[in-house]
Amino acid sequence: MTARVGAIWRHPIKAHGREALGRVILTEGETIPWDRRWAVAHEQARVSDTGWAPCQNFTRAAKAPQLMAISAVSDEAAGTVTLRHPDRPDLTFDPDGDAQAFLDWVRPLMPEDRAAPARLVQATDRGITDSDFASVSIVNSASSRDLSEKIGQDLDLTRWRANIVLDGLAPWTEREWIGKTLHIGGTKLEVREHIVRCLATAANPQTGERDADTLGALKTYRGTQEFGVYAVVMQGGEIAVQDTAEVL
Repeated sequence: MTARVGAIWRHPIKAHGREALGRVILTEGETIPWDRRWAVAHEQARVSDTGWAPCQNFTRAAKAPQLMAISAVSDEAAGTVTLRHPDRPDLTFDPDGDAQAFLDWVRPLMPEDRAAPARLVQATDRGITDSDFASVSIVNSASSRDLSEKIGQDLDLTRWRANIVLDGLAPWTEREWIGKTLHIGGTKLEVREHIVRCLATAANPQTGERDADTLGALKTYRGTQEFGVYAVVMQGGEIAVQDTAEVL
């Protein structure tokens, strides 16, 4: 089955901003460059400053829906990230050198009854993905449209926080991909797992307000909270929006 890459996204600070890319270079066994490069450990976290840790140690949109409305732009050469939110002034900062500026900026977006963000951490050898392996997340735009039609509400694709969006497929085809290989250009990605979704997807990426029962819809119409798949880069190379993608 053949599709096309409809969008490429990365999330420099886990759960704190999405960034659209036109093209990217994938490396074997690694996440998309600068995807989940940092994460925000909360005040009750038990995590080192250099290694991967489970998502419950970090501030996330499942508990703080306003985080879903953050967008990001990275400047890899300068080592900076610019964050934007409809209710906050733009912030450009160096996550490795000016974490306090970020913590001050994000604190008003946090519910008062949640553990407060305490520090930025960076995994030295991989992105801090939700999976315990270095993954690239992939969704099928037709599946999102099908779910939207069933609940009578448009679901912006950025709700799913994917790295790669594929167009031109039949809805839910990705459910059959586990163990198969996705070819995009000269790259190869082995599809490993379905993605189990959390309450973050209920929040509107434009407003940060919960306005869709995405988990209830998935359970009702699909019998599961899974949406999209995790893959591992087996052969690296450059991929770009509009590239042909094929599952074998």
